[in-house]
Amino acid sequence: MVTKDPYAALRFKEFNVFLLLRFMLVFAWSMQFIVIEWQVYSLTKDPLSLGIIGLMEIVPALSMALFAGHIVDQREKRNLFLWCIGLFSLISLGLFFLSDASVSVAWSQQSILYSIYAFVFFGGMLRAFFGPTIFSLIALIVPKKVYPNAATWSSSTWQMASILGPAFAGFTINWIGVHWSLCIVFVLVICAFLLALVISKKPVLNPKIGEPVIQSLKEGVRFVFKTKAILGALSLDMIAVLFGGAVALLPIFAQDILKVGSEGFGILRAAPAVGAFLTMLTTAYIPIARKAGLKLLFAVFGFGVSIIVFGLSSVFWISVVALFFSGVTDGVSMVIRQTILQIKTPDHMRGRVSSVNSMFVGSSNELGAFESGLTAKLMGTVTAVVFGGTMTLITVLTTGIVSPSFRNLDLEGELEAHENED
Repeated sequence: MVTKDPYAALRFKEFNVFLLLRFMLVFAWSMQFIVIEWQVYSLTKDPLSLGIIGLMEIVPALSMALFAGHIVDQREKRNLFLWCIGLFSLISLGLFFLSDASVSVAWSQQSILYSIYAFVFFGGMLRAFFGPTIFSLIALIVPKKVYPNAATWSSSTWQMASILGPAFAGFTINWIGVHWSLCIVFVLVICAFLLALVISKKPVLNPKIGEPVIQSLKEGVRFVFKTKAILGALSLDMIAVLFGGAVALLPIFAQDILKVGSEGFGILRAAPAVGAFLTMLTTAYIPIARKAGLKLLFAVFGFGVSIIVFGLSSVFWISVVALFFSGVTDGVSMVIRQTILQIKTPDHMRGRVSSVNSMFVGSSNELGAFESGLTAKLMGTVTAVVFGGTMTLITVLTTGIVSPSFRNLDLEGELEAHENED
């Protein structure tokens, strides 16, 4: 039986610093994305423009992902993290400038829109480095035996910031406008940069420094595809997120269907993160490693059902509850996936494996946003959301039927082995 200290990772001072600065970054990033969504849809009133935001981020994220993983495995992680934060601050500063009233007067709407897309594109390039750097840095801050607990707290921090960032953005758009909302984002990123200086430099554990890029990338991809537990979890989550990307259409629901304004938009956007955050806090006390494959299948199935209910609802609070339960089920999926990745990935390959993960799951968020925007344009917003939820259910049922080994995936034994390590 796996026994757990729910605060094991929090007993390391540097990990607490890491959690605080990660909270600031995710809060700023999610707040910025919400403000951009609101500004772009307000400019265009076109659902496809929301899909284009996702497309502008996924193209560089996908194209740079494997190369970013190689760079992360070859470089010192703390300084690389500082570079990522510094470049993020420049993107935030640029978006702050574009939202100024003087720019809206001097520039055409099309010029502003294309400039926003350009900054989102550069943000996608940067995000390709952020994920592998953070994933690798966690493993250097805490010992291996507390990796699952560290992954839970790190993901919980991410979700807490994802709760407060969108909600806060909804309120600040209403209170102080888009321009000063983006100023808050910039200040938060600068604070995170200063806090990151507290973390000490870490050793580079890769024994193949200077390895040719192509050979390095092949090794990372080959490892993921031969590790069935990782491949199965990533594939299932990718398909579910791809077709369940209803959150990309929330500005349309808030403005045109539910008619709840920017504050209601913030609540809708935060609801999934609330559910996921509560789930992750629960899993810090109640392990879900036993029968992990079956639990993951049930969780993704519940996610699909929640998306369908949200799409069909015309009542605000029913929509909020449906999004909340989509977050609950997604939280289970995230914890199981991160535990698999942390346990089964060798230290010297963490950057590359995390990059493959971002290609499967992280980038599917943006591709899902584009899919949702495109299907909403072609078949209507409500129909597009219900279609996405239905495809998620079909995917889960197919996976459960054709892959009995994934249904029987159990992580409890491996967690017990790590608990017994010195």
